[in-house]
Amino acid sequence: MPAALIVDFGGVLTTNVFESFRAFSEAEGLDPNAVKQLFRDRGEGLDLLRQLERGELEVPEFEQRFGPLLGVREPEGMVQRLFAGVEADDRMVDAVRRVKASGRPTGLISNSWGGVSYDRVQVDELFDSMVISGEVGLHKPEPEIFELGAERLGVEPSECVFVDDLRENCEGAEAVGMTAILHRGPDGTIPELERLLGVELG
Repeated sequence: MPAALIVDFGGVLTTNVFESFRAFSEAEGLDPNAVKQLFRDRGEGLDLLRQLERGELEVPEFEQRFGPLLGVREPEGMVQRLFAGVEADDRMVDAVRRVKASGRPTGLISNSWGGVSYDRVQVDELFDSMVISGEVGLHKPEPEIFELGAERLGVEPSECVFVDDLRENCEGAEAVGMTAILHRGPDGTIPELERLLGVELG
């Protein structure tokens, strides 16, 4: 039975990030899928995001370079507007809290830039360790970031359950031996966590 739980932040402990991106696009007069498609194309837009996530690019420069790719008229403050619709998912937050209360190590691995706010969730109370991509110069799905997450919890990757809303990140975790859950909402994830960890999560 796995000993530890590691989760993503945006889209797992929060509501769907891509729904927020969609609302942003509509408010900006863009195609509703403009942001999602720009990342899916795996071109310059995704490259800029990866640079931001690794701490190689500051938010203002990212906005000035990414905004024109989207067709945003006012790039300044764009990142804040992109995530304005994201709220905490109370059921998932409570599930992680219960896992931690059971005595199992809990960790966060998030593709986020330095200084990003996690104020929607009291992360300090939920996790024994946090790995933020912009602080360590790595990003999911690179294997090293998953190995670092396990190392900071004092466990082997094979002892970890990892939860993420992106398939490629789950595949990256599985590549180093973790058991991954592709998150599509608490109704599916919470029962699977109960089964894998042997903890009643309500």
